[in-house]
Amino acid sequence: MVQAGGVSSERAARGRRRSRRSRVPSVRLLVFLLAPALALYSVFIIYPLFSSLQYSLFSWAGTRQLGFAGLENFERWLQPGLYRERLLRAFGHNMIFFAGTMLLQTTLGLAFAVLLHRSRAGKRFLQTAFTLPHLVSPIVVGYLWSLMLSPSFGAVNAGLRGVGLESLALPWTGDPALSLPTVIVVNAWQWVGFPMLLFGAALAGIPEEYGNAARVDGASAWQVFRKITFPLLIPAIGTVSVLTFVGNMNVIDVIYAMQGSQGQPAGSTDVLTLLFYRTAFQNPDPAAIGQSSALAVLMFVFIFGVSMLAIRVMRRAEGRLR
Repeated sequence: MVQAGGVSSERAARGRRRSRRSRVPSVRLLVFLLAPALALYSVFIIYPLFSSLQYSLFSWAGTRQLGFAGLENFERWLQPGLYRERLLRAFGHNMIFFAGTMLLQTTLGLAFAVLLHRSRAGKRFLQTAFTLPHLVSPIVVGYLWSLMLSPSFGAVNAGLRGVGLESLALPWTGDPALSLPTVIVVNAWQWVGFPMLLFGAALAGIPEEYGNAARVDGASAWQVFRKITFPLLIPAIGTVSVLTFVGNMNVIDVIYAMQGSQGQPAGSTDVLTLLFYRTAFQNPDPAAIGQSSALAVLMFVFIFGVSMLAIRVMRRAEGRLR
């Protein structure tokens, strides 16, 4: 009887091991499933990165590659002159664009997420309404807003005049002082639903017992948010910040749709991607490929470096919370 029981238990153990092995995908299956995504990633991400680096190190005559140029194409952007002036101006606009978008998009996204987390009435409808704009192409959003902001027939100025606010009916996209803030507001309007969803998911993961215990001790709603909720949202805020930084440093579509490839008016909305576009495709210089590739490499190094630094800081902040 004991021997029979031992045999049966051994068979049961073997069966459990077989079932576990059957649930673990084989290496061949994983390779088969990942191969299409890896191929697309290599063709559209990895290859362009390495080809841009290669192109930036050579001299060009149109589309014909000449000899090795070293860092000559990079020096043109970094040495004093017209190229560096354009680079610094576009870089400054990118940083302003990022700061303004972070201020509006993250603040409003967090506020909406907190309000929707506390409210049950119409929650699904409001979540859908806030997230629908970022499902639309930024090109379409830019063209629609450029029509609505038109000083002659736009709906925005017509509405302001209709309610007696004639003094606020301004040339929103035609005034150099207003054009960049206007594009920032449009961009934040489109993407505010993205941080709202991330913050909403983070709020849902915070145990309610934390807030309840603080309220029992006499903490107000603001104190609960500032001392408990907000620190626990730091990982989500860091993720939103990094993704917003990467997206804003590569922004082109909404600005191109609203202000054109020159960053009108008078270059007040010119950003790095527009500068790259003009250098690569609207530049009569036969060395345009090398110059534009060098600019692309500089952009990649800066964005990648700042993103890695931000992630490292974010992980340290998460470690302190633990």
